[in-house]
Parts: sequence; structure tokens; C-alpha cells
Amino acid sequence: MTQAYQVVAQNSSEAHENKIHSDETARRYGFKGALVPGVAVYGHLTHPLVARFGEQWLGHSVSDVRFFKPAYHGEQLTITHSEEDATHTLRCTNSEGVLLAELQSSMPEALPDPEPEQIFSGPTKDRSRPTISWDHIHPNQPFDPWHWQVTEERNKLAAQQISDELPIYRTRAHPHLLLSKVNGALTREFVMPAWLHVGSEIRLRKLLKVPDVVRSQSVVIDKWRRKGHEFARIYTTYHRGDALVTDVYHTFIFSVAAG
Repeated sequence: MTQAYQVVAQNSSEAHENKIHSDETARRYGFKGALVPGVAVYGHLTHPLVARFGEQWLGHSVSDVRFFKPAYHGEQLTITHSEEDATHTLRCTNSEGVLLAELQSSMPEALPDPEPEQIFSGPTKDRSRPTISWDHIHPNQPFDPWHWQVTEERNKLAAQQISDELPIYRTRAHPHLLLSKVNGALTREFVMPAWLHVGSEIRLRKLLKVPDVVRSQSVVIDKWRRKGHEFARIYTTYHRGDALVTDVYHTFIFSVAAG
């Protein structure tokens, strides 16, 4: 069975440091206008799952999201949801039928193991905030841990930015907020003038609620070059107290080849 959810894309990051969300910079890289953030498209993709499964999915799931084409402000997006062998496939297309992104998700009895804690045991990156570049990205060099809170205001804004009115988000952390905080881990450490989020694997292990306090840790685990772009992958964990509640592999292009 295939179900559809429609929503209008919003670029809530026009004033963000990442100028790929501004028309001028995006066009310079060959796009037709400012890009809607990938974390927002991910938020849209999760809507049918949360509408159907609620806390069951928010507290115990593994998802893999990939972004193929950009979403632009004001576009009508259609999210289709199909299921086969307990795997849920969500596809995001624009009004022209172009596939923009796909999310595959499941709720297995046992989630994949997290990375060992030793991944964060090496000497941490210094507290300078250089402009991101190949020479400034050092795999296996963890960032300093940082703390943030799932406030009612922050969670409400994350839902409003993607026009998500599900009542569960009055008290439960929105997936859009959770993935946005991985972007925040990067921008705490680097000036990032124009970059692209291309995919993430997200393990939701326990529910996060308003007003939980979260301890985040991140480490770059890989970097590579392909077709003129420079890529990296970061691994981020969220703990509430001693409990691991979420971990994410986040892949991004930090140096975009000119269009």
C-alpha cells in the first residue's frame, strides 16, 4: 500500500551562515535558487512514520536518508510511503515528479551497535573555528562534547519550520530538531560558507522529550574526494545522562565543485 503526504517546502535558513541557502551563492554553484535544508526534507519524510507509529518509531528505529536533488522554497513536495518486509520506504518528489530524496526505515528488535566509546578518546580538536577545508578536517579527532536542551520553544520552531502539526511534538523531540543539531556540531567547530548535506543514517534508540538535556559528542570518521567535490562523514551521539538515545552518521560535501 502506498500513502501520500503533501507539504510546501520552506527555506528557513536564508539568513544562515551556509550561503547555499541563499539565491546568489546557490546559483553560482549551478542551482536555480536557494536550497531548502536537507534536515528539513528529512523532517518531511518522517511525518508519515510518526503519524502512523508515534512513540514506537521515535524511540526505536533505524533510518537511512539520501538526498539526490535539491528542494526549493515554495515547491510542493509529495511524500509517498510504501512498506515491504517490515522496511518502510519514503520518497520525496516535487511537482514535476523528480525524486529529491529517499528514506528507508525499520524498527528491528535490535538496533545496530553504536561505535565503541574509544572513538571519542583521542586528543580533541582545538577550540579555534577555521574555515572548513581539506587540511582542517582530521578524521578520528573528536570535538569537545557540548550540551543543549530540548526546550518547548526550540521543538515548536523545528516543527513549524516544516509545517508539521502532529500533536506528539508538544512533548516529544522532533526528528528535524535532532538532525539539525548534527549540523550544529559542525558549525560550532568550523566556518562553513557553502556546503551540502547528502545523507544520514539515524538510530533513534530512546525517546527524547521536552525538557531533556542532551550531551552531544562528534568525530569526523572519514573524508574523500569525488567528481571535484570534497566529502566528509561525521559520527555524532546524543546521551541523556548515561543513556545513549540517538546516534547519527552524517555525510556532507564541504567543498562544492563549481557548477
